[in-house]
Amino acid sequence: MPTLQIGRKEIFYELRRSATASERRITVTPGSVEVLALTNDNDDDIAGFLERKRQWVFNTVREMERITANRHAVPRFMTGSKIPYRGRKMPLTVRRTDAERAVVTYRNGFIVDLPHWTREDTDLLVASELKHWLKSRARRDVHEIANDYAKRFGLVPRSVRVADMTRGWGSCGPQGNLLINWNLIFAPKKVLEYVVAHELAHLRVRTHGPEFWAYLGTLMPQNASARAWLEQHDTDLLPRLFDGGN
Repeated sequence: MPTLQIGRKEIFYELRRSATASERRITVTPGSVEVLALTNDNDDDIAGFLERKRQWVFNTVREMERITANRHAVPRFMTGSKIPYRGRKMPLTVRRTDAERAVVTYRNGFIVDLPHWTREDTDLLVASELKHWLKSRARRDVHEIANDYAKRFGLVPRSVRVADMTRGWGSCGPQGNLLINWNLIFAPKKVLEYVVAHELAHLRVRTHGPEFWAYLGTLMPQNASARAWLEQHDTDLLPRLFDGGN
């Protein structure tokens, strides 16, 4: 494994080349450093890049070592934490990169790459970025489900919004405006679909009588299990994990 010598400190790193990357990148996580190089980079290109980044690498590695040594004092949004998502608890990895802004990706777990300018208090930044990503994903899912039901059943609401709701999981106003609680992103996707289908059904049947449930059954025949899941986990879907986020 190649090394970077900075004073008396020897830093091991993994070199990875990418044919799709548009720029070189360094990622630091507790216990590892990865250098992403371009496919056509030669040894001198990589050495020059590392030379320009040596102080940043040194400072960031030292910070990660400090965090690892003081895990009991580390905020809740750290590598190894579990983030609720679609009915499961998914692992979180927080990394440092030399990028200019925070980036959230999902690959069998959440990865938050923090920009080089962040310092000690990263908890709020990670929470804010994760909440923004989750709300965006909820918004995308809700619109995809609503569009699918519009094509299949001709149920076209006047508008579809995804937002915080102080009570309830969804509503369908008298003018046909749908409002869906973004916290449903923490439930299995079938549960989110059930809530959207439920509110769309109110475009045809406003009450909750037998006619409504019969009609909902034509839209989503397997809605009973999703409804039961939601009733059982009702309070679990309002995690206080993101209290104070944007």
